[in-house]
Amino acid sequence: MSQIGLSTASVYPESTAHAFSYAAALGYDAVEVMVGIDSTSQSTETVLQLSDHHEIPVCAIHAPCLLFTQRVWGTEPWGKLQRSAEMAEAVGADVVVVHPPFRWQREYARGFVDGIAALEESTGIAFAVENMYPWRASSRRGMEMYLPGWDPSAENYANMTIDLSHAAIAHSDPVEMAERMGSRLRHLHLTDGTGSAKDEHLVPGRGSQPAKELLNLLADRDFGGHIVLEINTRRAANRQEREVDLIESLEFTREHFTARRQVS
Repeated sequence: MSQIGLSTASVYPESTAHAFSYAAALGYDAVEVMVGIDSTSQSTETVLQLSDHHEIPVCAIHAPCLLFTQRVWGTEPWGKLQRSAEMAEAVGADVVVVHPPFRWQREYARGFVDGIAALEESTGIAFAVENMYPWRASSRRGMEMYLPGWDPSAENYANMTIDLSHAAIAHSDPVEMAERMGSRLRHLHLTDGTGSAKDEHLVPGRGSQPAKELLNLLADRDFGGHIVLEINTRRAANRQEREVDLIESLEFTREHFTARRQVS
């Protein structure tokens, strides 16, 4: 059965610890830990304590591969992925979410596809490579900033992640992407976007992405991976406003995925 999880990034600037509290209180099934500059997210022991305290499992670890986490757990990219797998195994997660390399990480990128396969073989953890997007300053042409490319469906990965906000920036259809991925789609970052050059991470249903259609497709396909809400609540003035967005996101998922699958 698919789990509906909450990314710890969804409560920023509140902490990883707060994310576990929100997830448990609002009825999420699991948590995805974004390993970042918050020291709690970097500590396997602390993540385990939070999971046990709130009685909510960790479904995935998001490796520290963002621009602002380039120095988290060192600067050697393969070492960071190995450490992500070790945390995942320790906390009971079966997925590590990873971005494709930046284009300036040429040596890392050169062996990335085969290296991901080797890591999956050696660790038993699924490394679900996430779709990214061309970088652009406006709604027009963009620059390729990822190698071997921003669209994982074009590569021979065994496991992949779709992020709808990233699809919006790339002007790519996430439903068509899911069709190309087929059974290789292991993980979903459910969010939304309007197609601007900004990575918006809107509450699903508030943008232009076919979030409902994608959830319906996955329900009909009997998708067994994780659906993780990864939204931006930075503008929330207080806890109550943040909760409204988190509840709306969860209810959207239940309406268009969980309820449809139960009917079918």
